[in-house]
Amino acid sequence: MTVDAHRTNTGRPLTARGRETRARIVNAAAELMLDTGVAGTTMEDVRARAGVSSSQIYHYFADKDALVHAVIAHQDETIVGAHEAMFAELDSIDGLRRWCAWIVEYQRLGGCSGGCPLGSLGVQVAEIDPDARAGVAQALSRWERAIRRGYESMRTGGVLRGDVDTESLARSTLASLQGGLLMAQIHRDTAPLEAALDAVVAHARLLAR
Repeated sequence: MTVDAHRTNTGRPLTARGRETRARIVNAAAELMLDTGVAGTTMEDVRARAGVSSSQIYHYFADKDALVHAVIAHQDETIVGAHEAMFAELDSIDGLRRWCAWIVEYQRLGGCSGGCPLGSLGVQVAEIDPDARAGVAQALSRWERAIRRGYESMRTGGVLRGDVDTESLARSTLASLQGGLLMAQIHRDTAPLEAALDAVVAHARLLAR
């Protein structure tokens, strides 16, 4: 999946104003797809939410599939980018615990609605759009690498044992997070998410020096 946020759907470079308009369209689509799902979001819905004309939408996106791909790229940068910064500073079990607490509080403030924007998109497109599924998989792999780098920093700093498999630990952390977010969304309760993340911290503590 190739998404170029700096060009129109015909490949023409965007002006600064064009980039702002495109970003507004993508943000509107991301909000709607989180609220009502990909299937429940129409181009007309996006037009109304973004406050643009239909011709403007199609100036930037050839069709809805192209817009979905742009939303995936947007969520990748927004969500995974933020977590990359957080895990770049991870240096202790307490730091891991604070990350977990932040996620739980964020979900609590949002009423546990929506789940993970990336995970939700992945579930919806996995069987109908191979390119979109690959885009979500790429974003999740980037997320996993960010977590792994955090654990590697903890291992290098002597917080974790030298024999810890950081790849496996990162994968299980992200899987626990995604499962916890899904259950919290369904139950509208952070308890499942808290249990999943408590297990992540407990596992890391067992691997500490």
